[in-house]
Amino acid sequence: MEKGRILLALTGIHPRRWQELLSAEREVVLEPEGASDPSITYAVVWKQRPNLLSSLPNLRAIFSIGAGVDHIFADPTLPDVPIVKIVADNLTQHMTEYVVWRVLDHHRQGMLYRAQQPKKIWHEPPQRLAGDISVGIMGLGNLGRAAASALLSLGFAVNGWSRSDRPMEGVSTYSGEAGLIPFLNATDILVVLLPLTRQTQGIINHGVLKELRKRNGLGGSVLINAGRGRLQKDADILRALEDGTLKEASLDVFEVEPLPKTSPLWSHPKVFVTPHAAATSDPVHLVPIMLRQMAAFERGETLDNLVDRDAGY
Repeated sequence: MEKGRILLALTGIHPRRWQELLSAEREVVLEPEGASDPSITYAVVWKQRPNLLSSLPNLRAIFSIGAGVDHIFADPTLPDVPIVKIVADNLTQHMTEYVVWRVLDHHRQGMLYRAQQPKKIWHEPPQRLAGDISVGIMGLGNLGRAAASALLSLGFAVNGWSRSDRPMEGVSTYSGEAGLIPFLNATDILVVLLPLTRQTQGIINHGVLKELRKRNGLGGSVLINAGRGRLQKDADILRALEDGTLKEASLDVFEVEPLPKTSPLWSHPKVFVTPHAAATSDPVHLVPIMLRQMAAFERGETLDNLVDRDAGY
């Protein structure tokens, strides 16, 4: 099997470093030579423009540079070739750090202390044990399971919810539509790490947030979304914060990104905003994984971390 060329198609991300690293072993182009370029065998993409890949006759596989693949499925003319999502130790580590950071900050009253400091208020609120707080993780894939393990090691009670049953030692797991409400009812801090699919779009809405446990050691329920922005309804989160359904929220993703400067989420006293930075894709770590996969595929081996097109992730 000939190597062929790699099409690097990135929107909103500078391609230079990705191109340099991929070029160490393969020829890389940023545009095909015509709509039906026969020299291209792989595509490495992030939010590629529609119709770019549909007519490449020798395309063998598509690689996402991020853990999410909804940006690939946004193209209605996507060719029927394998799609590979990235699973990398450093990406998992970054996400685990983010989740633990935000859970601990809410657990240890970080927002209250930051509000007290400019007012020079010397006040210590009651401290709760981690075991008194239940963290619920929506999405028990690689990222969710790693975060769950880290939180368990800190002593938190951990719940998990996924579309299908995903048992995990030490975690109270729930699944499917029937398990969603019981999962929420047992959760104080909700961590969202779901993939974006037709079934999960807009799932974090006011009705779901109202089911979270509010009488707890935190003094209210908390939302942390580090998954995808369109999983949530921004307006519903604001409503939940205003009517007391939510005590606080940490949001790394939003319905529209970058988050518009006019959004009230920027200045809301109960919201911590980060710019989709929970787990940044680092080409130094991710490119070698892609190149190894391509070489293995050409030896007749099976690609790892393939996307299930029916499930959407």
